Amino acid sequence: MTSGEEGYTMVQPGRYRHYKGQEYEVLGVARHSETEEEYVVYRALYGAHGLWIRQTAMFLEPVIVDGHSCPRFQLLAVP
Repeated sequence: MTSGEEGYTMVQPGRYRHYKGQEYEVLGVARHSETEEEYVVYRALYGAHGLWIRQTAMFLEPVIVDGHSCPRFQLLAVP
């Protein structure tokens, strides 16, 4: 994660695994038109392949699983 030229946090586009096991493709980072808050735009690589957004801070924050900290999303591959 780095800071981009336009002030965006750089969440690298690519394939990620959610800590619950499903895989997603991150398409990019967008900014909310009213609050300017950053969101990660991603799509499921299963089922109907729906599009999702999540606050960048939440996308990057770790979660506790079985008493251990792990990334909410782990980068698997870049395009």
